[in-house]
Amino acid sequence: MVTATLDYAPHLAVKPMQPRYVSIDDLEWRDTSCLGRERKILFQDKEHGLMTALGRWERDAELKFHERMDIEQSYILEGRLVDEDGESRAGDSVLRPIGNRRRARAPEGALLIAVFQRPSVFLEGPFAGQAMV
Repeated sequence: MVTATLDYAPHLAVKPMQPRYVSIDDLEWRDTSCLGRERKILFQDKEHGLMTALGRWERDAELKFHERMDIEQSYILEGRLVDEDGESRAGDSVLRPIGNRRRARAPEGALLIAVFQRPSVFLEGPFAGQAMV
């Protein structure tokens, strides 16, 4: 079942078999649990853990050490992300498999689209053991 985009009023009255159109400019940037990172949630199905988000990272923002609980797909629109396995730059797409562990940072900042099957779990810092939300 397709669900509404989080707090996106136009989706509240859409019938089950109708498409959900999203005006990105209408969505608010929301802080994440990591300083210097925010996102616009384009789609979220909390029951199944699915989420598609537009993410914006400030210069030198860092995502603490975490583990993928299911696959993640990212497409870098601007800037770059760097981790232990390499880097992804504007125009690159990355698939991270289940169990992938990493820290990530954005040396110049970044703008990206990310598709999650299930939230990742932090392995260090104040949120260790908790799922990313």
